[in-house]
Amino acid sequence: MKNIYLILGLLLLITACDNDLDQLPPKQLESSSLTDYNGVLNAAYHYQTGTPTPLAIMGDFRADNMLMDEEPYPAFDRFNADLAGGDLVEQFFRPFYSNLYKSILSANNVIDNSTNGTEVAEARFLRGLSYLKLVMVFGDVTVNLSPAPDVTDQSILTRRPAAEVYDNVIIPDFQAAISGLDNSGLASGRASQIAARGFLGKVYMHRSNFSAAATELAAVISSAAGEGISLEPDFANVVIDESSEIIFATQVSTSVPDVYTVGTEYPGWFSGGDTKSLTPLDPDLTAAFDAVANDTLVGGDLRRALTIDEATSAGVKYTGGQEQDFIELRLSDVILMYAEALNETGSSAAEVLGLLDDIRTRAGLTVLDPLTINTTTLVRQAIADERRLELAFEGHRWFDLVRTGTVDAEMGETINSNYHLFPIPNSEILASGGVITQNPGY
Repeated sequence: MKNIYLILGLLLLITACDNDLDQLPPKQLESSSLTDYNGVLNAAYHYQTGTPTPLAIMGDFRADNMLMDEEPYPAFDRFNADLAGGDLVEQFFRPFYSNLYKSILSANNVIDNSTNGTEVAEARFLRGLSYLKLVMVFGDVTVNLSPAPDVTDQSILTRRPAAEVYDNVIIPDFQAAISGLDNSGLASGRASQIAARGFLGKVYMHRSNFSAAATELAAVISSAAGEGISLEPDFANVVIDESSEIIFATQVSTSVPDVYTVGTEYPGWFSGGDTKSLTPLDPDLTAAFDAVANDTLVGGDLRRALTIDEATSAGVKYTGGQEQDFIELRLSDVILMYAEALNETGSSAAEVLGLLDDIRTRAGLTVLDPLTINTTTLVRQAIADERRLELAFEGHRWFDLVRTGTVDAEMGETINSNYHLFPIPNSEILASGGVITQNPGY
């Protein structure tokens, strides 16, 4: 159900000055005059709709799943300063950056002022999620935990180390959300305890704290069935809005336009619906499907035809058009991360590979043999290969490569680590008087 966005939420936070961190509610809506923060919380949710298209483009077009055709967009496939070009920044990085800070500011207002514990826990979830996305994309970022930052103090704009943001903001926010939420929000697309736990597990994966990750992800898997979350029997249904796999999705509805207003939405990019990339399929992804062609039970990986169209060289995974929700976390993603965490902490190949059985049999593939795939390295690669095919076009691939340190090996070239991150929008740097600095290489 797409029922979490109220028009009131869109009116509560209006741009007040050039830098997005500096945005404050209008005077008549200062925190001291509000008693109901539900509208502010809805605004925090709504600003998340500015992130699916940029995140999907960064996750798959930067990696070896998708390609751009028309300049300057092929800069996604070049690892140099070209990606910081004006058109690209304004279409992808600027809306991603600015809307996440608007979501953060909305969340801060709720956290500091609401007396409703559930509202505060939801706001902590959204703030943690916002900073997780920012750190994954930009690395070190500006941190604001105040609903009314002192805009005269430019030093607050200084970027904080990513490790510090993880440890002091993201992890505590998800932990607070776990403590303050139940799972009643699942049916309506709101934050939930199980989603907070899943994202916390993902955070620990990014921090290479595999033991902690395994604990959180195991808890998600063990409680999933009781919350009505299960693997879809048919892969064709894994990304539909009614999928039983969804743990958290950013909801999109034409009845309440999203805040990404600068071009084609992500389903159109993957399907070749934008002139800048009419044939976006990277042959390397086709080759990845070819690599499992002989490991099948029923004539091929069933995910292949439901993911790519080789005749048009495009993606066919999304069919929901402008009503297509963006799945941020689903059960198979959690299972694959859990398998990876167990492998990295010394579990046997048989135990780890067994977790992939249901995902592979649904795809029409044979299960993996732990007598053949019998080392940590081989199991690691098997999980990475499975993640690529299972989660293609869901915005994970590039961030998985960076997280696992396999960028060069999988991309087939030596890439300067500066380009593991993306460029900070230049407008933010200028508005801060240079206090916010650009990532090296851009």
